[in-house]
Amino acid sequence: MEDKSDQNDQGISSYWQRKKDKKEEENKKAKSWLREWVDAIVFAFIAAALLRAFLFGSYKIPTPSMEKTLMTGDLLIVSNITYGPRTPMAICVPFIQGWCVPGVKLPSTRLPGFRDIERNDIFVFNVPWEVKPVSQKTNYIKRAVAIARDTISIQDKVLYINGEPEKNHPGVQKHYVLRMADRVRLSTAKMESVGGELIGYNNQDTYIVNMSDEVAETVQGWAELDTMYLNVNDAGAVDRNYVQSQGDFSKAFNNPDQMPEIVVPFEGQEIEITNDNWYIYKDIIERYERNELRREGGTIFINGEETNSYTIKQDYYFGMGDNRDNSQDSRFWGFVPEDHVIGKAALVWFSTDNFVPRFERIFTVIK
Repeated sequence: MEDKSDQNDQGISSYWQRKKDKKEEENKKAKSWLREWVDAIVFAFIAAALLRAFLFGSYKIPTPSMEKTLMTGDLLIVSNITYGPRTPMAICVPFIQGWCVPGVKLPSTRLPGFRDIERNDIFVFNVPWEVKPVSQKTNYIKRAVAIARDTISIQDKVLYINGEPEKNHPGVQKHYVLRMADRVRLSTAKMESVGGELIGYNNQDTYIVNMSDEVAETVQGWAELDTMYLNVNDAGAVDRNYVQSQGDFSKAFNNPDQMPEIVVPFEGQEIEITNDNWYIYKDIIERYERNELRREGGTIFINGEETNSYTIKQDYYFGMGDNRDNSQDSRFWGFVPEDHVIGKAALVWFSTDNFVPRFERIFTVIK
């Protein structure tokens, strides 16, 4: 007859074994659940990184340079696929600007897109003048007012493309001088009521105002207005803040309101380098197309060879902000290289003004 104590010992042993097995099973399920979640998160992260790199990304408007077309606080969807996405240029942490393996550059190319950049597209690009790997330069957004092969000029603040004044865009604003009738004061509220902005005043009856052509037409009809005209720097007037701005391009001119005719550089274009256009092409040859460039007296050397001719290696674009007198753009730092282009601004998906939502701008298509 089996000893009852042996039976009790076996029962206790079996109980603890079942408990141990149950615990191991629960641990396996927990590990399996955790692994599934980790796998899902990793997959979602990789998928989001690929979508952002090759299809579309998000961009926040940080400054008023594109107002009133785009407002500070707008959150945009930027289509990378429209012009063709760029393959990675460096080994970087996705979604974090500037976190890259130092000194590592990858050979990059642009994959096929739906179309080329068209004149007046609103596009996002890496600002050319920064000294960083291209993909890690600050993102800028401007209107591509001129594309490769276009001839541009600026006369008294008016932009000309191929000899014709630029197409009117409702959001474009410029600074005007308003002189009011004797003893009439212009208030901030009055300007805001018609969609303009009072910038300042020169004396009791002369004011500087930022407004679009449409607002200017309204103001022109005011009975209390004496005189109105664009606030323009003359061709010979030197704006030191302009001349000394980032990049070398602005050193070729006196101010952003006057610019002689220039052809926007294009791939295969043969240019003659002179002392007069040295600063127009210096950054293109030296920085964007990576040549050794120097000037000794009137003699120019490219990659150690004496020459005054150069063949452009890629297309370029001229970008300007719609808020013309409050925009650091191609007038200051020059042309946008094709390899710096990120994508086309497509949609405002959300917008805030000091954390207050602008519901009327949500899901607005950008034109």
